[in-house]
Amino acid sequence: MNNKKKIAIAFLVLPVCFLLSSFKQKTDNNASEIKVMIITNYGVIKIKLYNETPLHRDNFVKLIKEHYYDSLLFHRVIENFMIQGGDPDSKYPKPGLTLGEGGPKYTIPAEFNPKYFHKKGALAAAREGDLENPSQSSSGSQFYIVQGRTYTDSLLNMQAKRITKMKLFNTIINRQENKKLLEQYKLFSKAEQLDSIKYVTEIINKKVDEELPTIAPFKFNAEQTKAYSSIGGTPHLDGSYTIFGEVYEGLEVIDEIAQQAVDKDARPLSDIRMQIVIIP
Repeated sequence: MNNKKKIAIAFLVLPVCFLLSSFKQKTDNNASEIKVMIITNYGVIKIKLYNETPLHRDNFVKLIKEHYYDSLLFHRVIENFMIQGGDPDSKYPKPGLTLGEGGPKYTIPAEFNPKYFHKKGALAAAREGDLENPSQSSSGSQFYIVQGRTYTDSLLNMQAKRITKMKLFNTIINRQENKKLLEQYKLFSKAEQLDSIKYVTEIINKKVDEELPTIAPFKFNAEQTKAYSSIGGTPHLDGSYTIFGEVYEGLEVIDEIAQQAVDKDARPLSDIRMQIVIIP
């Protein structure tokens, strides 16, 4: 997921205190859940926001109240994976324009919670890839809703191994000893020096392969296994992207949107616009 168009965008990180002082919603985990409605060309999606992810919840509500999302597109749609929107550059885009880089000039600190996972209907925040964003902080506005697919036990075991490697990858790049290497990667990425980017990535992957046999493998719990084998989802994203809500009505709308024809960048050929409102 380190391609900037793959659930990933670049932003300036602002202090947590700024976010906390800017958001006006209650952060009491025992308060009633806030519910929102996404109105699309293909129907309505109703979502409840989690109180356990207050920074993401409150930022989302703040933007909705500011009408930030009005008329934006679901600009990236991949069947059996997810539908993504929230890029302000998608309001009046030219046909065929590659989207996915826009948003507010801040990111939101990750709020990972093991009780939430990428089952079908999960609402999660897009972000830039780990090498550019080792803290795994979220986009200020872009989000995705999981469609996913169902998994057999053997396929889930493969996804668990993938998660183990991804978590180790992130652990390694966050070590002080690799700080300079990470800084070099960012410079190479900015300059679009593909060979140098590949070289740095290979160095990290080599470290991952060396340490992988020494760590405990990730395992899905019974609830995750049941959900992924029945309603489906995208399990390999678990623990790497902040989930801050879930669809409670309108899963069929996600399916309808996910089936639409797209271009080479997964942008729908026909615009799929949204309006998001808070349900009283």
